[in-house]
Amino acid sequence: MVHLTDYEKQMLDGQMGKFKQKAMQFIVRYAEVLGAEELCEVSRATLFIGAQHYLDCYPEDTDYKKIFSEFYLCSNEIVEFGKASSYCKTQTCAACCDLKEYERTHLSREFHERNRRYLEITKEMGVKIVDSCTPYYVGWVPMMGEHFVTTESSNVVISNTIFGACGNSDGVEAAVCAAITGRIPKWGMHVKENRYATCVFTLDFEVETQMEWDLLGFTLGRLLPKHEVPVIVNGLKNAEINRMRQLCASLSVTSAAEICHIVGLTPEAQTLEMALGGKKPKHEIRVTKKDMEESLAMLCDKGSGRIDFVSIGCPHISLDEIYEIALYVEGKKLPEGVELQIWTDYATKEMATVNGYAKLIEDTGAALLTGSCPIVMREDSHKHATAMVMFGAKQAFGIRHQTRVPVYYGEVFRCIDAAYNGRWEEGR
Repeated sequence: MVHLTDYEKQMLDGQMGKFKQKAMQFIVRYAEVLGAEELCEVSRATLFIGAQHYLDCYPEDTDYKKIFSEFYLCSNEIVEFGKASSYCKTQTCAACCDLKEYERTHLSREFHERNRRYLEITKEMGVKIVDSCTPYYVGWVPMMGEHFVTTESSNVVISNTIFGACGNSDGVEAAVCAAITGRIPKWGMHVKENRYATCVFTLDFEVETQMEWDLLGFTLGRLLPKHEVPVIVNGLKNAEINRMRQLCASLSVTSAAEICHIVGLTPEAQTLEMALGGKKPKHEIRVTKKDMEESLAMLCDKGSGRIDFVSIGCPHISLDEIYEIALYVEGKKLPEGVELQIWTDYATKEMATVNGYAKLIEDTGAALLTGSCPIVMREDSHKHATAMVMFGAKQAFGIRHQTRVPVYYGEVFRCIDAAYNGRWEEGR
């Protein structure tokens, strides 16, 4: 039995309208399945919403009210749209496409227009249209101890790890209902006792570059025993948000970890003893260079060859990175038939435009795109490619489930070089 406050009971009884009632019914059922005894207030949410491809089960002309009621509220009854919780700061997560470009991403105008219609209705609910898998770049920054929901796997890791906020990798329906009610079951990373580290990672080497941080996250996830919470005790150099983004994103590819303590960096891990909660670890694992090399072999195909599709920005990159790329590619020209897609969010692209970085990039024939990435857009956006180059590990690994062509992975400027050369060179 889930204990509810008077406020929560009023929502469940329908005193705040059918919209909130249906969402609260979902949250209560969710809590019962999880065995949670109570709910907790969530003050931030990101939603994987719009004309996302998981809605392909509905005919294209289906009324969005029906889709929303059945899919997100799990209701057989068609429910009128209402407002999301005024106490929960809510915005959209990564999108199924760029909000404006459709020809350059090989998707149909009809699909883009349908996505726009869905988002406009979502906006009326009080959800901000941001379409970012790196929401912390544009103001979505939960504080230590703040409870949140997110459908972005890399965001849940970085929010727990760096900000000390509390949240789980919830599904799209749970996140939507949490945003409407401002409530989520108190379980998992919302509970202090579940956040303590249980597996200690010691590195035989130092990681310094962004690619090394990226590769390390992928490697840790491979080595992490199931249902354990990792802590890294050494070896990390030049810690900053962009490197942390890559580590957290790739860790979420190869594991179900929702937090990765880093001694001296994570708010709850200023010491190893603090990270472990005073207990002895269940596992102690030493990570070697060989482990990293094995990960690289899983991400980058062997050999050299011509390429025609390069994507940078999974997760979405920062303004600083766009600046560095713009200076690097200034004056260059992409070979005919080669695409270079660089992905960020709308706010960051606007800043890149104001500063002139976007023009430097686009003058070369490359595209500075927003809101999505090839993995999320799926096969229609890249099925024409004959060989791909991807940065980072999350993108390089995930795209393999959507293509049979060669996929190469490497340091970000090496990937960019491949685009302007039209060729990937092994070992360079």
